[in-house]
Parts: sequence; structure tokens; C-alpha cells
Amino acid sequence: MNSSGRDEAARCAYNHDVRDELPAQIAEALARLPDAPGCYRYYDAAGTLLYVGKARSLRPRVRSYFQAATQHAPKTLALVSETASLDFIVVASEVEALILESNLIKEHHPRYNILLRDDKSFPY
Repeated sequence: MNSSGRDEAARCAYNHDVRDELPAQIAEALARLPDAPGCYRYYDAAGTLLYVGKARSLRPRVRSYFQAATQHAPKTLALVSETASLDFIVVASEVEALILESNLIKEHHPRYNILLRDDKSFPY
């Protein structure tokens, strides 16, 4: 199968491709992202929490998921295709972001976060 055939198959398997036009809610959230440490959360159309992440700088980290030129892993493509909205929480430091991310994952058990789901391990 040639590369365009793989691309077409990937688009059929997911709701939208990262190269497609972004939903309005995501585009608005991306425009509001600050250049500060914090956590971000991705939700599906039903409002179910899909993923929690942290960043030293929210703006470049969150935007990197939605850039067409970036080569994403299949798991990331699936996450982005299911994402209907996102929000973020700004914190004072990277350490606070790490702790907040860990607590949010343990509390909500998002489907795409697999490493920090149990409370038997430390994130550092």
C-alpha cells in the first residue's frame, strides 16, 4: 500500500485527521494557551476525560498535538481524533504541574493515561 493509501486509511479509522480543520472549541482553547507551566486535559464529544498531561510551557506543548507536520504515534493520532475540547490549569511551577497531573490521573483514570493510574508508584 502506498503512503497516500495509508493516509486515507488512517483518516477513515479516526473521526478527524490532525491536518483537518480544528473544531472551534479546540481552536479557541489553543489561542488562549499561556506560556506558563500547567496541566492540560482533553475531552471527547460526550465530555469524558480522555487524557491529562503536564507542560513546562502549555502553549507549545499542547499545540504540538495539533500540528500537521508532526509525526505522531498511532495512539496520539487516535487521541487527537477523539478530542472535541480541551482545557488547562496554570500552576506556579513544573513541580506543581507534575503533582497536579499525577493527582488528576489517579482521580479520573483517563483512558489514554496508562502509566500513573495506580497509586502504588511515585511520578518522580
